[in-house]
Amino acid sequence: MRLRNNPNAYEILEQYKDYYINNNTQYIGKWSKLFDNDHPIYIEIGMGKGDFIIENALRYPEINFIGIEKYPSVLVKAVKKLDEVKLDNLKIINVDANNLNDIFAENEVDRIYLNFSDPWPKRKHAKRRLTAKSFLEIYKHILKNNGEIILKTDNRILFEYTLLSMNQFGMNFIDVCLDLHHAEGYEDNIQSEYERKFSPYGPIYRIETTFKGE
Repeated sequence: MRLRNNPNAYEILEQYKDYYINNNTQYIGKWSKLFDNDHPIYIEIGMGKGDFIIENALRYPEINFIGIEKYPSVLVKAVKKLDEVKLDNLKIINVDANNLNDIFAENEVDRIYLNFSDPWPKRKHAKRRLTAKSFLEIYKHILKNNGEIILKTDNRILFEYTLLSMNQFGMNFIDVCLDLHHAEGYEDNIQSEYERKFSPYGPIYRIETTFKGE
């Protein structure tokens, strides 16, 4: 459920300038310069309240993380969690996924996380799903060769739709898991707040994939 609109959201976000990047289009092709290193860049599209990407940044200081969220009121919930930590490898931006080509240059990103994206269950809304063909085209543009997409969802419709969409796009499936929390080999799985809340009610599906080389 989306949080109520916070009329002071942007004002609050500006108080976190170490993390929140306002004029984000100015860094297209220059994100490594902003981080001041050449470490891999991992992005999470739809970061929600931030648990997943903040924990990743804490565990993996050798990777640069960028959290992307469409709704500023949700971002406010995330940045407030950063009061207790100091991270040099995390940035947060407020942007719609449709506009990622304005934010990242071709071959600039190493990995994309899609965690519990809105499933848009009605068939007439299928093109809004973050694994629709139009979004896969965007991801292919900004990802490096062999760059990965990792999706997690508890929604069977979105899971099956994603498998079909990615297969039709000609992608390579590295791993497909039908029940993440009851399968071996995923002990390092970092959970989002949504995942912790809803995993007791059914399986979590996971897909790891990459685009085929030219």
